[in-house]
Amino acid sequence: MKARYIPNLICILRILLVPPVVILMLGGDFALALLLFAIAGVSDGLDGYLARRFDWRSRLGAILDPLADKLLMVSSYTTMGWLGLLPWWLVVLVLLRDVVIIGGALIYHHLCGYVEMAPTLISKANTVLQIMLVLLVMIIQAGLSLPEFVLTLFIAAVAITTLWSGINYVWEWSRRARHCSRGAQGA
Repeated sequence: MKARYIPNLICILRILLVPPVVILMLGGDFALALLLFAIAGVSDGLDGYLARRFDWRSRLGAILDPLADKLLMVSSYTTMGWLGLLPWWLVVLVLLRDVVIIGGALIYHHLCGYVEMAPTLISKANTVLQIMLVLLVMIIQAGLSLPEFVLTLFIAAVAITTLWSGINYVWEWSRRARHCSRGAQGA
């Protein structure tokens, strides 16, 4: 095996961590679920660092990395919603945003060609807040007592940034699609 494939292997290992995290949460072992979630987070940073540092980027890695991240987050939110630890409306909002972004990217690709996804600042903030909310719920379920308003504040922040980010993506990619379509009509 060549060293350049290490980031892809790390991504695959991160994908393999998703079922145990879900099973542990469903079984009520949030301390161990938290540990595996943290390992997945560290592995995400590690594979990205290695890919950039040694130029071990690949098309497969460009697909695996966001796929691993989405699988972990979607599974965590869905499981926490199922267990009643997060409100269902928030779970649906988070999932719907991802469906809209993926659907929009597919439509854009069909109409205009290659899609170069570049996360916006609000999208990055939303991702960080989503991760922090999962961690917060796991920490609370593992036994740390926090004031109720902390969880409420994070739920509100995730909801607001999820809506803002989703609207921002729709606005920006609609603008790009209109521009692309005008360019195609003029050709």
